[in-house]
Amino acid sequence: MNDHTHHQYDLELDGIRTRVLQMGGYVELQVVKALEGLLKGEMDVIDRVIENDHRVNELERELDEACAQIIAKRQPAANDLRTIMSVSKAVTDLERIGDEAKKIAKMAKVLHSGDAGSGIPRVQLRHLGNLAIELLRKSLDAMARLDVDAALEAHSEDKQLDTEFKSVMRQLITFMMEDPRTISRGIDVLFAAKAFERIGDHSKNLAEYVVFLVEGRDVRHVKDAQRKV
Repeated sequence: MNDHTHHQYDLELDGIRTRVLQMGGYVELQVVKALEGLLKGEMDVIDRVIENDHRVNELERELDEACAQIIAKRQPAANDLRTIMSVSKAVTDLERIGDEAKKIAKMAKVLHSGDAGSGIPRVQLRHLGNLAIELLRKSLDAMARLDVDAALEAHSEDKQLDTEFKSVMRQLITFMMEDPRTISRGIDVLFAAKAFERIGDHSKNLAEYVVFLVEGRDVRHVKDAQRKV
Protein backbone atom coordinates (compact mmCIF):
# COMPACT_ATOMS: atom_id res chain seq x y z
CA MET A 1 0.00 0.00 0.00
CA ASN A 2 1.61 3.30 -1.09
CA ASP A 3 1.56 6.47 1.01
CA HIS A 4 -1.31 8.05 -0.91
CA THR A 5 -3.46 4.93 -0.62
CA HIS A 6 -2.61 4.55 3.07
CA HIS A 7 -3.57 8.18 3.70
CA GLN A 8 -6.87 7.69 1.89
CA TYR A 9 -7.51 4.56 3.94
CA ASP A 10 -6.89 6.46 7.19
CA LEU A 11 -9.30 9.16 6.06
CA GLU A 12 -11.98 6.56 5.38
CA LEU A 13 -11.54 5.02 8.84
CA ASP A 14 -11.61 8.44 10.50
CA GLY A 15 -14.73 9.29 8.52
CA ILE A 16 -16.54 6.19 9.75
CA ARG A 17 -15.52 6.87 13.36
CA THR A 18 -16.81 10.42 13.03
CA ARG A 19 -20.10 9.28 11.53
CA VAL A 20 -20.76 6.71 14.27
CA LEU A 21 -20.21 9.42 16.88
CA GLN A 22 -22.62 11.69 15.00
CA MET A 23 -25.15 8.86 15.03
CA GLY A 24 -24.51 8.52 18.76
CA GLY A 25 -25.26 12.20 19.30
CA TYR A 26 -28.48 11.92 17.32
CA VAL A 27 -29.59 8.84 19.26
CA GLU A 28 -28.74 10.52 22.57
CA LEU A 29 -30.98 13.44 21.61
CA GLN A 30 -33.78 10.98 20.81
CA VAL A 31 -33.53 9.53 24.32
CA VAL A 32 -33.42 12.98 25.93
CA LYS A 33 -36.53 14.06 24.04
CA ALA A 34 -38.31 10.77 24.79
CA LEU A 35 -37.77 11.33 28.52
CA GLU A 36 -38.92 14.93 28.17
CA GLY A 37 -42.07 13.81 26.38
CA LEU A 38 -42.76 11.15 29.00
CA LEU A 39 -42.42 13.56 31.91
CA LYS A 40 -44.11 16.61 30.39
CA GLY A 41 -46.62 15.08 28.01
CA GLU A 42 -45.71 17.43 25.15
CA MET A 43 -47.24 15.71 22.13
CA ASP A 44 -45.18 17.58 19.56
CA VAL A 45 -41.98 16.35 21.23
CA ILE A 46 -43.35 12.82 21.52
CA ASP A 47 -44.43 12.71 17.87
CA ARG A 48 -41.06 14.05 16.72
CA VAL A 49 -39.19 11.25 18.51
CA ILE A 50 -41.43 8.64 16.87
CA GLU A 51 -41.08 10.21 13.43
CA ASN A 52 -37.31 10.70 13.69
CA ASP A 53 -36.63 7.03 14.35
CA HIS A 54 -36.49 6.48 10.60
CA ARG A 55 -33.38 8.67 10.49
CA VAL A 56 -31.66 6.41 13.03
CA ASN A 57 -32.44 3.43 10.80
CA GLU A 58 -31.04 5.27 7.78
CA LEU A 59 -27.82 6.04 9.63
CA GLU A 60 -27.47 2.37 10.54
CA ARG A 61 -27.86 1.30 6.91
CA GLU A 62 -25.40 3.94 5.69
CA LEU A 63 -22.73 2.98 8.21
CA ASP A 64 -23.20 -0.75 7.62
CA GLU A 65 -22.65 -0.13 3.92
CA ALA A 66 -19.58 2.02 4.58
CA CYS A 67 -18.04 -0.72 6.78
CA ALA A 68 -18.78 -3.37 4.16
CA GLN A 69 -17.14 -1.26 1.44
CA ILE A 70 -13.96 -0.77 3.46
CA ILE A 71 -13.72 -4.51 4.18
CA ALA A 72 -14.22 -5.31 0.49
CA LYS A 73 -11.79 -2.68 -0.83
CA ARG A 74 -9.09 -2.57 1.85
CA GLN A 75 -9.19 -6.02 3.45
CA PRO A 76 -8.22 -4.55 6.84
CA ALA A 77 -6.12 -6.52 9.29
CA ALA A 78 -5.17 -6.31 12.98
CA ASN A 79 -6.04 -2.92 14.55
CA ASP A 80 -7.96 -1.66 11.52
CA LEU A 81 -10.14 -4.75 11.50
CA ARG A 82 -10.83 -4.24 15.22
CA THR A 83 -11.92 -0.69 14.44
CA ILE A 84 -14.35 -1.84 11.76
CA MET A 85 -15.74 -4.60 13.98
CA SER A 86 -16.18 -2.22 16.92
CA VAL A 87 -17.87 0.41 14.77
CA SER A 88 -20.21 -2.15 13.23
CA LYS A 89 -21.26 -3.48 16.63
CA ALA A 90 -21.65 0.04 18.05
CA VAL A 91 -23.94 0.99 15.17
CA THR A 92 -26.21 -1.97 15.96
CA ASP A 93 -26.47 -0.99 19.62
CA LEU A 94 -27.12 2.65 18.74
CA GLU A 95 -29.95 1.62 16.43
CA ARG A 96 -31.45 -0.45 19.24
CA ILE A 97 -31.17 2.49 21.63
CA GLY A 98 -33.09 4.47 19.03
CA ASP A 99 -35.77 1.76 19.05
CA GLU A 100 -36.02 2.02 22.85
CA ALA A 101 -36.42 5.80 22.61
CA LYS A 102 -39.27 5.26 20.16
CA LYS A 103 -40.89 2.77 22.57
CA ILE A 104 -40.70 5.32 25.38
CA ALA A 105 -42.29 7.95 23.15
CA LYS A 106 -45.10 5.57 22.22
CA MET A 107 -45.76 4.79 25.89
CA ALA A 108 -45.72 8.52 26.61
CA LYS A 109 -48.33 9.08 23.92
CA VAL A 110 -50.63 6.46 25.45
CA LEU A 111 -50.13 7.74 29.00
CA HIS A 112 -50.82 11.36 28.10
CA SER A 113 -53.83 10.72 25.86
CA GLY A 114 -57.04 11.99 27.47
CA ASP A 115 -57.00 11.38 31.22
CA ALA A 116 -54.92 8.19 30.95
CA GLY A 117 -51.92 9.81 32.59
CA SER A 118 -53.57 10.85 35.84
CA GLY A 119 -52.43 9.14 38.98
CA ILE A 120 -49.28 7.44 37.69
CA PRO A 121 -46.05 8.44 39.50
CA ARG A 122 -44.14 9.11 36.27
CA VAL A 123 -41.93 11.63 38.05
CA GLN A 124 -40.10 8.68 39.62
CA LEU A 125 -38.86 7.79 36.13
CA ARG A 126 -36.88 11.02 35.93
CA HIS A 127 -33.90 9.67 37.86
CA LEU A 128 -33.94 6.38 35.96
CA GLY A 129 -34.08 8.20 32.64
CA ASN A 130 -31.29 10.58 33.59
CA LEU A 131 -29.08 7.68 34.67
CA ALA A 132 -29.62 6.00 31.29
CA ILE A 133 -28.82 9.21 29.42
CA GLU A 134 -25.70 9.83 31.50
CA LEU A 135 -24.45 6.29 30.91
CA LEU A 136 -24.99 6.66 27.17
CA ARG A 137 -23.24 10.03 27.18
CA LYS A 138 -20.23 8.69 29.08
CA SER A 139 -19.91 5.69 26.78
CA LEU A 140 -20.02 7.90 23.70
CA ASP A 141 -17.48 10.27 25.22
CA ALA A 142 -15.16 7.35 25.97
CA MET A 143 -15.56 6.21 22.37
CA ALA A 144 -14.77 9.67 21.04
CA ARG A 145 -11.58 9.90 23.12
CA LEU A 146 -10.72 6.18 22.94
CA ASP A 147 -10.46 6.37 26.72
CA VAL A 148 -10.41 2.89 28.26
CA ASP A 149 -10.55 4.14 31.86
CA ALA A 150 -13.66 6.22 31.10
CA ALA A 151 -15.20 3.26 29.27
CA LEU A 152 -14.62 0.95 32.25
CA GLU A 153 -16.13 3.55 34.58
CA ALA A 154 -19.23 3.80 32.40
CA HIS A 155 -19.37 0.00 32.20
CA SER A 156 -19.55 -0.28 35.99
CA GLU A 157 -22.33 2.31 36.28
CA ASP A 158 -24.84 0.03 34.60
CA LYS A 159 -25.31 -1.70 37.98
CA GLN A 160 -26.65 1.53 39.47
CA LEU A 161 -29.15 1.84 36.65
CA ASP A 162 -30.29 -1.78 37.15
CA THR A 163 -30.81 -1.09 40.86
CA GLU A 164 -32.87 2.00 40.08
CA PHE A 165 -35.00 0.07 37.59
CA LYS A 166 -35.78 -2.56 40.24
CA SER A 167 -36.75 0.21 42.64
CA VAL A 168 -39.12 1.78 40.11
CA MET A 169 -40.60 -1.63 39.36
CA ARG A 170 -41.30 -2.27 43.06
CA GLN A 171 -42.91 1.16 43.40
CA LEU A 172 -45.15 0.52 40.40
CA ILE A 173 -46.21 -2.91 41.67
CA THR A 174 -47.14 -1.38 45.02
CA PHE A 175 -49.06 1.39 43.26
CA MET A 176 -51.03 -1.10 41.13
CA MET A 177 -51.80 -3.36 44.10
CA GLU A 178 -53.23 -0.41 46.04
CA ASP A 179 -55.48 0.60 43.16
CA PRO A 180 -56.20 -2.13 40.55
CA ARG A 181 -57.75 0.49 38.27
CA THR A 182 -54.22 1.73 37.56
CA ILE A 183 -52.88 -1.63 36.37
CA SER A 184 -53.12 -0.87 32.66
CA ARG A 185 -51.37 2.49 33.06
CA GLY A 186 -48.88 1.01 35.46
CA ILE A 187 -47.86 -1.60 32.91
CA ASP A 188 -47.30 1.13 30.31
CA VAL A 189 -45.04 2.98 32.76
CA LEU A 190 -43.21 -0.27 33.48
CA PHE A 191 -42.58 -0.77 29.76
CA ALA A 192 -41.08 2.72 29.60
CA ALA A 193 -38.91 2.00 32.63
CA LYS A 194 -37.71 -1.24 31.05
CA ALA A 195 -36.77 0.67 27.91
CA PHE A 196 -34.49 2.92 29.96
CA GLU A 197 -32.93 -0.17 31.55
CA ARG A 198 -32.30 -1.60 28.07
CA ILE A 199 -30.71 1.67 26.97
CA GLY A 200 -28.30 1.19 29.85
CA ASP A 201 -27.48 -2.33 28.64
CA HIS A 202 -26.73 -1.11 25.12
CA SER A 203 -24.66 1.78 26.47
CA LYS A 204 -22.67 -0.71 28.53
CA ASN A 205 -22.02 -2.60 25.29
CA LEU A 206 -20.67 0.59 23.71
CA ALA A 207 -18.20 0.91 26.59
CA GLU A 208 -17.09 -2.68 26.05
CA TYR A 209 -16.37 -1.97 22.38
CA VAL A 210 -14.04 0.87 23.38
CA VAL A 211 -11.96 -1.53 25.47
CA PHE A 212 -11.90 -4.04 22.62
CA LEU A 213 -10.97 -1.41 20.05
CA VAL A 214 -8.10 0.07 22.06
CA GLU A 215 -6.70 -2.96 23.88
CA GLY A 216 -8.09 -5.96 22.04
CA ARG A 217 -9.66 -7.18 25.32
CA ASP A 218 -13.11 -8.71 25.30
CA VAL A 219 -14.74 -7.73 28.61
CA ARG A 220 -18.19 -9.05 27.77
CA HIS A 221 -19.57 -11.41 30.40
CA VAL A 222 -16.58 -10.69 32.64
CA LYS A 223 -17.77 -10.15 36.20
CA ASP A 224 -15.11 -7.53 36.89
CA ALA A 225 -14.42 -5.65 33.67
CA GLN A 226 -11.68 -3.68 35.41
CA ARG A 227 -9.59 -6.82 35.65
CA LYS A 228 -6.48 -6.73 33.49
CA VAL A 229 -5.21 -9.71 31.52
